[in-house]
Amino acid sequence: MSRTETRNDYKYFMTIPTRWMDNDIYGHVNNVVYYSYVDTVSNAYLIEEGGLDIHGDSVIGIAVESHCNYYTPLAFPESIDAGLRVGHLGRTSARYEIGLFSKSSDTACAAAHFVHVFVDRDTNKPVPIPEKIRICLARILHQHGG
Repeated sequence: MSRTETRNDYKYFMTIPTRWMDNDIYGHVNNVVYYSYVDTVSNAYLIEEGGLDIHGDSVIGIAVESHCNYYTPLAFPESIDAGLRVGHLGRTSARYEIGLFSKSSDTACAAAHFVHVFVDRDTNKPVPIPEKIRICLARILHQHGG
């Protein structure tokens, strides 16, 4: 993902307010907090749109890879628009791509990705992505290069 990521590159959005504790001593959101925004938007989508029951489903997604590029600082008290898309949808895994935007910008302040592998809750072995989740992920699948 490059600095040219814009709001138009994402298919689902969620507004996330920053908190006082998100800022570090330098007066901007600390780098590790960006990952909580990434988790928030992606899991909210799975729960709201895919019907994921985080407490009861036999299949869960576990993070196996993550990365974030930081371009422009964010800071409390602004709210962030977190954009979400799926960059790759495999048989047992999905790559989520997230753009974090300030309210005043159409260009991403940060761009992140992470990969979920779907596993059986009890055995922790990879399993096919459940159909209801696959359908919701396919709705926000990004066609690269097109």
